[in-house]
Amino acid sequence: MERGVLIGVSITISAIILVTVFFLFSPQYFFCNDGTAYNNCSKIKPFFCANGTLGERVSVCGCGDLSIVSGGKCLSKYQIEPKTIQLNYTLNGKKGFIDFVVYKNLSDYLSMVPRYIDVVDGKEATLTDFKLMSLDEKEQRELLLPLVIAIENITRNKDDQARIAISIIQNIPFGNSNKTLKLGDTTIDYYRYPYEVLYDFQGVCGEKSELLSFLLREIGFANAFLYYARENHEAMGIKCPVEKSLNNTGYCFIETTGPSIITDSKTEYTGAIKLRSNPEIIPIEGNFIFGERNFYEYDDAKILNKIRDLVRKYGEVNIFQHFQFQKIKEKYDLITYEYSF
Repeated sequence: MERGVLIGVSITISAIILVTVFFLFSPQYFFCNDGTAYNNCSKIKPFFCANGTLGERVSVCGCGDLSIVSGGKCLSKYQIEPKTIQLNYTLNGKKGFIDFVVYKNLSDYLSMVPRYIDVVDGKEATLTDFKLMSLDEKEQRELLLPLVIAIENITRNKDDQARIAISIIQNIPFGNSNKTLKLGDTTIDYYRYPYEVLYDFQGVCGEKSELLSFLLREIGFANAFLYYARENHEAMGIKCPVEKSLNNTGYCFIETTGPSIITDSKTEYTGAIKLRSNPEIIPIEGNFIFGERNFYEYDDAKILNKIRDLVRKYGEVNIFQHFQFQKIKEKYDLITYEYSF
């Protein structure tokens, strides 16, 4: 009887070892961080999944619809006058950066693209239509997708990919364009497309939010624009557990104008302004929900807001609370709690 048990245990252990070896040495069972199986082309051309990393392989994957093969690389007609920008981010206290090449010719082209639409499919255009017009611009998408790949190559964790994208946008400086647009007899401030925000390396709340929405959607996350009409401010929401979301909307608040913690909607803006109204929600479809496992931002934001309340009430905090504040500040690279609209 004991011998039978030992044989059974031995067979079980051998089976486990065989299965483990099979998976370890069978690349087809492994995937890159965007979900592409090893030795396969990504849905984003010309990227190929090899040894866990997405890299360009034009000879195998070809190019996107708006690019041609030139000198062994995919080349868009707008890839003229390049410059490299450094996109900084902080992930759980650790700083990193992505060097990304942007092109003046595409930025110039987008500056000529219309900023408004009247009718979509025979109906009056909605705010969603306006947002999708910006997010879906084809020439822009072709040259923004490599940034999505660069983010995905950093980590397999989808929530961390979202965190990196959010931090990148928050670290792009806030700034208005010095250009204007003429609509009939009315002159309005120029509104940049997402790619222009990267090229100019600055943007206002709505412009930066559109760039973030693009990145989150391409990574796979459902998200939403949160438009505060009374305060004339736009923030972002990312689909998250309802009980941790903004007013039980199913979207967690994200401030895009500067470094901030996801869910922290109680920031005081320049001029002692706070967001007190209920925002209009403009949803953008996606498959993933943020924070279903390790949503540490939710607890950190609660601690930070408790410390803020104590400072407002008493003008100071104790040593332990000061230590908590410093840890949170370093974790998210918080510089200031005042943001501009």
